[in-house]
Amino acid sequence: MKEKSFLQLLLCYVKGHKKAIIMYGIFIGIFAVVFSLYSLQLEPVLYAFFLSSIVAFLFIIYDFIKCYKKHNELCIIEKKINIGLDKLPAANNLIEADYQNVLQTLYRQSTELISKTDIKQSEMIDYYTLWAHQIKTPIAAMRLILQSEYSEQNKELLGQAFKIEQYVEMVLGYLKIDSASSDLVLKNYSLLQIIKQVIRKYAHVFVKKNIALDLKEMDCTVLTDEKWLVFVIEQILWNALKYTSSGKISIYMEEASRKVLVIEDTGVGIAEEDLPRVFEKGFTGYNGRADKKATGIGLYLCKKILDKLSHTITITSKVGVGTTVKINLSSVKTIIE
Repeated sequence: MKEKSFLQLLLCYVKGHKKAIIMYGIFIGIFAVVFSLYSLQLEPVLYAFFLSSIVAFLFIIYDFIKCYKKHNELCIIEKKINIGLDKLPAANNLIEADYQNVLQTLYRQSTELISKTDIKQSEMIDYYTLWAHQIKTPIAAMRLILQSEYSEQNKELLGQAFKIEQYVEMVLGYLKIDSASSDLVLKNYSLLQIIKQVIRKYAHVFVKKNIALDLKEMDCTVLTDEKWLVFVIEQILWNALKYTSSGKISIYMEEASRKVLVIEDTGVGIAEEDLPRVFEKGFTGYNGRADKKATGIGLYLCKKILDKLSHTITITSKVGVGTTVKINLSSVKTIIE
């Protein structure tokens, strides 16, 4: 319910009482006709009309003031609806009381449903978080077994194990994203050191795909959460590696601003019509449909995390040329060009 201005509320009040106003006019007309038919003097009729109009006007002012106060009270209650409906204004009649009873019943049912849903959601998150952590153990064991004996087959299996780890990390990020605000630890970090962490993780993919890395020196300290920013850069770099078959990936700071990190690849690029939707949950676009294994979750998580960190992300791309991702580590608005 939107709080109305005085004039808007007055118009609503008149519309709500138009039946009573019409009825009052009809009664006055009946009296005038009867007095006219009996050839009675018009002066008493006008005098009675004048007195009744004054009384009616005073009553309308009183009733309108009550209506205005009740409207303001209800607007305040609406803003605090999550607290409860215990402070609803007193009902003026049986119908208002019935409406209030319906509202109270719906509110109780809604509160119970939300509570049950929250409990189920919490249990599901706890279970999948535990599952994601537990599955890391057999993955690590599998990696050790595969590393114990070198062969082309084991090398390929190690690559698949790495992909499984990536998906597990994405699951953990997805589960924790809604509670990320309470999980944030904001400190000043060296951006270069954060980037080097990610590069070390993906070094074998660069080697396997024979993709060059052009990492520029940067002297940039950012106020951020290291764990979440690492997650974001990992997702962006993984996308760059996944959709780049040859060429290079460049990582540098934008010349015009010391706080804008640029990750640029020479991959397949993103179709122009897909660009406005790349941050939507589950959207895979043309490349994702061609890949068949894309989830459409990575960039969605990046955007949500960066929003919580008060950073921004901008993506520009051209099919067959490559994609450029810019992360503004100082501003507070997400942009898509």
